[in-house]
Amino acid sequence: MNLFGLLETSGSAMQAERMRAEVVAANMANAETTRTADGGAYHRQHVIFAANAGDMQLDPNFALAMNGAIGAPQSLIAPPPMPLLGFPGSEGEPAGGVHIAQVVQDPASPLRRYDPGHPDAGPDGYVEYPDINPLTEMVDLMGATRAYGLNGSAVQAEKSMIGSALDIGKA
Repeated sequence: MNLFGLLETSGSAMQAERMRAEVVAANMANAETTRTADGGAYHRQHVIFAANAGDMQLDPNFALAMNGAIGAPQSLIAPPPMPLLGFPGSEGEPAGGVHIAQVVQDPASPLRRYDPGHPDAGPDGYVEYPDINPLTEMVDLMGATRAYGLNGSAVQAEKSMIGSALDIGKA
């Protein structure tokens, strides 16, 4: 049993939740962006998590059922981990941890509002705005923040247990 396995697992979860919070913040910041470098309105981004394979073997039936339930493509059954901010790739990834499988664009079409005076208005006077609901984004941000904090609490609890175990050895 790896004494620091929980630290690695919680660390990967904290890193994934931090990335999720960054993506949500970018969505909120671009809620009114009508023109991007690619042209057109900004599209909402979604973060897709995937379980690290680590040393354990994932049950493909479970992965198929889970991905089917969330509407993820079958290609995400066992994706290669994406190296993120110095986190190790497939070598040494913690069993039971998570990683960002990918960040995808929302396929929803932009909202059209009539504003003929806007510089990005089309010939019909309509402007395309991102389909971003600030309330939904706030709920996502609160979820990411909460999950980050809970993983931080798990890390603190394990540090305390390790410290207690070392104190037992002194007695």
